[in-house]
Order: sequence, then C-alpha cells, then structure tokens
Amino acid sequence: MLASNNAAKLREMSTLLHGSAWGLVAQGELGVGAADEPHLTFIENALAKARHASALTEMAALADDSGICVDALNGAPGVSSARFAGDSANDQSNNAELLRRLAGVTGRQAHYTCVLVAVRTAGDAEPLIVDARWDGEIAQAPRGHGGFGYDPLFYLPDLGVTAAELDPAHKNRISHRGLALRALAKKMVDWR
Repeated sequence: MLASNNAAKLREMSTLLHGSAWGLVAQGELGVGAADEPHLTFIENALAKARHASALTEMAALADDSGICVDALNGAPGVSSARFAGDSANDQSNNAELLRRLAGVTGRQAHYTCVLVAVRTAGDAEPLIVDARWDGEIAQAPRGHGGFGYDPLFYLPDLGVTAAELDPAHKNRISHRGLALRALAKKMVDWR
C-alpha cells in the first residue's frame, strides 16, 4: 500500500513499478487518511506516514516524503514543499511563492530529495529506507505541462529543459523518485 493520497504521486510510482512484482494501492482506497507530518526531516515524515498506514490497515506500507530544496533559501521549501504557500496551497500557488522569494536572486541551485520507507508492520524495527537526490536549478518562469509540483520550475541545465518538459519515461529514469524506487526495489528482493 502507498501511504499517500497524492494521485499524481501514485500515478508516477505505479508507472515506475509497472512490470515488477509489486503493485500499489493508495491508502485512501482502504479508508486511511493522511498522517501528520510535523517532523523536520524527510526520513522522519516518511517513516511516520508508513507506520500510520500500516497501523490502520495491518498491511505492509510504502511511504514517500519528498520535496525541493533551494540553496538560496537555506534548503526551503524542504519538508514544507507541499505547503510552502500555506496550508491550502496547490502546485500553482507553491510555484508562485517560490518565484516570489527568489525574485532578484541569481544563484538558483536546487535539488529534489526523495526518501522512501517501507515497513512490514507498524512496529517494524528494521524498515527499509532509501533516499535519492536530483540536482538542478529554479527557472525564472514555469515551463512545460508534464509532471506535478515544482516540475515546471525545476530546470535541468545539462538538458536545457524543466522536469515538466521531459517525456515521462525519461523523467522516471533520472528523477529523484525514480532513482529512489529502483534502489528500494533492489533492497526488497530479499525483504519479506
């Protein structure tokens, strides 16, 4: 079960897992609401989400906590990426807030971070934890219509495009979430 109610994240992760022995069902389909995310790190939030979903369903759970970290903002939005523009924020308002805070800033280096945590049970003493990072910069304006979140602003200088301009298959090969999920899949081979 994916400990998330984020439809875009479920679509992306299901695509990444296509053809594997693993399938995902969103926690909402099992009546599980969102877990609190009061922590200061991606690892703590992902672990809390996985344990929450597993406790309520008595199933193994996979949780993702990810976000964008901007050097000029001392790592913000970071764990607050989904709520950067406030509690009722959406992708557009978060992107607008990020551009507002970076107005006039020339150093726009940033990276996406993804932490994945898998637990067998809510009390699993040995959860699987992997993380991955995807480096880029923040564009001056949104570009592209693919992806979600900050993808229209996440510029990849080596490719000359934003993450939202990438073909989904290409994005899944190089993104933080794609890298993390492949690392997790390797660890899960012997995990039961």
